[in-house]
Amino acid sequence: MAEANLDKKPEVKPPPGLKAIIDHLGQVYPEQPNPLQVTTLLKYWLGGQDPLDYISMYNYSGDADRNIPPHWHYISFGLSDLHGDERVHLREEDSTRSGMGFELTFRLAKTEAELKQQIEFPEKPQRPPTWPANLLQAIGRYCFQTGNGLCFGDNIPWRKSLDGSASSKLQSLLVAQDPQLGCIETPTGTVDFCQIVGVFENELEQASRWNGRGVLNFLRQDVQTGGDWLVTNMERPMSVFELFPETLLNLQDDLEKQGSDLAGVNAEFTFRELKPTKQVKQEVDFQSLSEKCANDENNRPLTETQMKREEPSFPQSMSMSSNSLHRSCPLDFQPQAPSCISLDGIEITLAPGVAKYLLLAIKDRIRHGRHFTFKAQHLALTLVAESVTGSAVTVSEPYGVLGYWIQVLIPDELVPRLMEDFRSAGLDENCEPKQRLELEWPDKNLKLIIDQPEPVLPHVLPMSLDAAPLKM
Repeated sequence: MAEANLDKKPEVKPPPGLKAIIDHLGQVYPEQPNPLQVTTLLKYWLGGQDPLDYISMYNYSGDADRNIPPHWHYISFGLSDLHGDERVHLREEDSTRSGMGFELTFRLAKTEAELKQQIEFPEKPQRPPTWPANLLQAIGRYCFQTGNGLCFGDNIPWRKSLDGSASSKLQSLLVAQDPQLGCIETPTGTVDFCQIVGVFENELEQASRWNGRGVLNFLRQDVQTGGDWLVTNMERPMSVFELFPETLLNLQDDLEKQGSDLAGVNAEFTFRELKPTKQVKQEVDFQSLSEKCANDENNRPLTETQMKREEPSFPQSMSMSSNSLHRSCPLDFQPQAPSCISLDGIEITLAPGVAKYLLLAIKDRIRHGRHFTFKAQHLALTLVAESVTGSAVTVSEPYGVLGYWIQVLIPDELVPRLMEDFRSAGLDENCEPKQRLELEWPDKNLKLIIDQPEPVLPHVLPMSLDAAPLKM
């Protein structure tokens, strides 16, 4: 009988969510079982600042037959539920997602210098740049601290060079599905792999105005702009609309005919009721509603560690597709079976940074029978077309508050007036007003102010949210 090795240490098995992703990547990159990895020293669940436990970096050698250039492939671990024991992600009832339901990826084209080194010294191991790991960590931090998820087609106005250089023109991001990794089922739920794609400012603007997925499809058409796998080339000198001007004409034609797929943006706003009569049914304004939301029992209590974490350094005007918006509207904070409070009139104060979306909201969303949402930290303000069903407002009672959701119905006959007034005031996609601007429609008891809203609450980290969509 063989003697047992009493000194042998028991094998440490990775937790189920982590193992599922590792196994998936092992099938995609079987020749790289131990990729280079950036590891967070102090894990988020132990009080650290960085929510991504690991970021693996794979070396993809390229595929000339499919016009896929050599590149580095970065994959995050931490936005999904790696552990399955609620140390990071609380289980949501009836949810099939693992944690936030996604992980981040990024594909960075190798530079000419890297390719030359690879040819001259094929045996010398290459080391990928680490700035993309910092980029993914910053995006992950934003998602954790706000509860906002990402969906395919979303866009992120980064407003600075992705790698910190002064020469690169890639200063914004689109979100696509990773072409290799797709979506997987894990013991803790489903995980989508959201690929972050670096884009030019005019590519971001057109994605915001029209359709993020549509702009991604334009980028896929040529290897210069990313090819099928949307590989980000930091040395790309021209945008897709400069390389192929006909694509912009096609986009503008589709936008006029079909409208925009942009469903909303993160935005600072406040509101108050306009009362043409002395009788007030119920006092409702932004501050009272925000305070109620912040103190609602449905809010997750803040730990001392969470309170010490820094606020997300992330663009406030991040744009959202319909899917992303449905995940992040504050409807999970609703009281049970909330009743809608009808307002006699409404005054809305909107931050200058998102004023450019007003014309888009009316011209490319409401005019086409859709809705558009400005989402603040606790509340959401949705402009609704007459033909949208499932809303709490009607033509006879166009302004209402449903729990923590403010809804404003824009009647069909008001649409051309709003478009004309916004254009006359200089509110377009290239505008950010420098001075306070007031617009008023007395016959509708509606007033709009473009100015920085006064803060009314300290920073509070909301829960991850889901919301049922309005129907069209």
